[in-house]
Amino acid sequence: MYVGECQGHGVRTDFEMVHLRKVPNQYTHLSGLLDIFKSKIGCPLTPLPPVSIAIRFTYVLQDWQQYFWPQQPPDIDALVGGEVGGLEFGKLPFGACEDPISELHLATTWPHLTEGIIVDNDVYSDLDPIQAPHWSVRVRKADNPQCLLGDFVTEFFKICRRKESTDEILGRSTFEEEGREIADITHALSKLTEPAPVPIHKLSVSNMVHTAKKKIRKHRGVEESPLNNDVLNTILLFLFPDAASEKPLDGSSSTDSNNPLSESEEYNLYNQFKSAPSDSLTYKLALCLCMINFYHGGLKGVAHLWQEFVLEMRFRWENNFLIPGLTSGPPDLRCCLLHQKLQMLNCCIERKKARDEGRKTNTSEIYPGDTGKAGDQLGPDNLKDMDKEKGEVGKSWDSWSDSEEEFFECLSDTEELKGNGQESGKKGGPKEVASLKPEGRLHQHGKLTLLHNGEPLYIPVTQEPAPMTEDLLEEQSEVLAKLGTSAEGAHLRARMQSACLLSDMESFKAANPGCFLEDFVRWYSPRDYIEEEVVDEKGNMVLKGELSARMKIPSNMWVEAWETAKPIPARRQRRLFDDTREAEKVLHYLAVQKPADLARHLLPCVIHAAVLKVKEEENLENISSVKKIIKQIITHSSKVLHFPNPEDKKLEEIIHQITNVEAIIARARSLKAKFGTEKCEQEEEKEDLERFVSCLLEQPEVLVVGAGRGHAGKIIHKLFVNAQRAAAVAPPEEELKRMGSPEERRHNSVSDFPPPAGRELILRTTVPRPAPYSRALPQRMYSVLTKEDFRLAGAFSSDTTFF
Repeated sequence: MYVGECQGHGVRTDFEMVHLRKVPNQYTHLSGLLDIFKSKIGCPLTPLPPVSIAIRFTYVLQDWQQYFWPQQPPDIDALVGGEVGGLEFGKLPFGACEDPISELHLATTWPHLTEGIIVDNDVYSDLDPIQAPHWSVRVRKADNPQCLLGDFVTEFFKICRRKESTDEILGRSTFEEEGREIADITHALSKLTEPAPVPIHKLSVSNMVHTAKKKIRKHRGVEESPLNNDVLNTILLFLFPDAASEKPLDGSSSTDSNNPLSESEEYNLYNQFKSAPSDSLTYKLALCLCMINFYHGGLKGVAHLWQEFVLEMRFRWENNFLIPGLTSGPPDLRCCLLHQKLQMLNCCIERKKARDEGRKTNTSEIYPGDTGKAGDQLGPDNLKDMDKEKGEVGKSWDSWSDSEEEFFECLSDTEELKGNGQESGKKGGPKEVASLKPEGRLHQHGKLTLLHNGEPLYIPVTQEPAPMTEDLLEEQSEVLAKLGTSAEGAHLRARMQSACLLSDMESFKAANPGCFLEDFVRWYSPRDYIEEEVVDEKGNMVLKGELSARMKIPSNMWVEAWETAKPIPARRQRRLFDDTREAEKVLHYLAVQKPADLARHLLPCVIHAAVLKVKEEENLENISSVKKIIKQIITHSSKVLHFPNPEDKKLEEIIHQITNVEAIIARARSLKAKFGTEKCEQEEEKEDLERFVSCLLEQPEVLVVGAGRGHAGKIIHKLFVNAQRAAAVAPPEEELKRMGSPEERRHNSVSDFPPPAGRELILRTTVPRPAPYSRALPQRMYSVLTKEDFRLAGAFSSDTTFF
């Protein structure tokens, strides 16, 4: 729309405009508009120069009759059976619930027509869209289509903002029994002082999942519980597959050690997101809670499943059953805190199990002679990281306990080594050392010998340092920092940090009677023992060794620890890692988590799962723009999720980005279904269509190659024909009312297309104005007709030289 005038050098152009809500009938076609144009020009020449015409008709397709949207909302009732509608526990839903493409707009263009070549009046028209030389297409995307994955993650994120505790949600009485056990952690620790009963009854593992439910049933009817039993059983069996088997668990706790994904970039995403590996229990739990929140009981369902989970953890701890779906070893600090806590609990169960087994087999067990497999390949530096599961080493020393009365002399070490080191130490150390028998030896350390008596140096069996989770490490570093920089504080700090060192020194002294600090340093920290070649009195080159400068500092921690260390083998030492106390701490931690805390812990896992799902779906479609967006989401999420408490706003952004990608993929699928790219038999045709569909997604308007006669053109034509046929079934009176003007009815009778939703025409010519001898100047008129709009915009030029 424009109005005004433009004055040039000897030229004036008038810009004029007409804007009406209702279109006058005589101007709905070309001949009426030509009349207006000619009358406005008012050209003095009698045979008027020809008017060039450009026409564009836009047709809208709203009714995709034959293509109902294939994505059905998942069938919730059938979920219990495992898998329905592409949805099962541990899998995320994907796709839009409604068609994400709402309309297709086809613009048919005749760019160069001249008056007289075509007829277009209220009775007849030559303008058949099929014959138009240019076709271009736009698609209108549905505004914010409902996307399953996006909704799934958003709903889970909403739990983070809830304030209620589990007890408030489920009602206090539900877990009275458990509440009493969990409420006071000191009460739990008093178990340590009671004599531990050896569990004799053989529990079949399959009963374990049901113990929690029995406790609930005591307090209320089954029908009241937020989760129905079938759903709960399905989930618990999915989380704890070992509960289905009747045979007791073997020691292996990692789910799938030969997972082909382990090394792949996708599997390792958990490092960047600080979530958990995609085959772990924590990851599966996150997905199950997500699904329960969405389909089965919302927040109450989440609280119920979490209570069941905590009961299951306590049951496993008390009965020495390892937790499945966690890799063995100390907590992995690259994962989320909840995952670390579960790994910590597993460490405790492993230690307790080994101790209980050790206690049972104590009198009969002989220390295995072939310990070579545990240490042959290990160099002096990494011997500290000996894993007690290698060889049977663990059992012999894990049989100690805190009370002296419960210690039974093991035959293992002394029997095996009777002839080996009986006289060791006589040449060197003090008299009382000489009478000691070596204990707790692992194996010989290469060719090294003790400096003072030439006996072989033996590597001792040592205690493993206590595993720690992130929050414990933080706590410890805070305590150490608070000790300050005073001499006393520094000393206390060193004492706290050297518990592990002292334990190793005691083990070393027990294994090598008559040894000195230099011997220990040569094994434990070879860099602190400096050897250099010197010439002795006889002129021979000999190796002379001494401790490094830091070891010679007066009141050095190492020297102090060495003096206080007694020769005690690892199995008789005080535990560095009190598994009972740590396990109770973990169980207490789990029990007091509110659903909101839980959702915050597990959100990285859910985002991780959503990104993997989007990647998997994108691989099927292969959309280059989506690949870029996914990379951006990953880098963005890595930055946000690495902080302990990410801001809600940033988390919402990530979820919004994931939803956007899902909508793009859903649109691609919708278009592929409509254009039938899969049905194409000819490779070339298929490639053309796929290229066309991907352009439609990324560009505002796409040219149809070959117009109505090209591959895409034929399909679009067919879509319109089918929609027209479907519309023609409507009762004739209604149809007539809907059609309105006779011109629209005329259009419908001849064409496979509906009446155009918009018509645009540009009329141009060059004529002398205002007099026949004036300069020939350009004249132009643009008109647009839609249902509610009729606009004419003209630019008419005249020569001002003599006027």
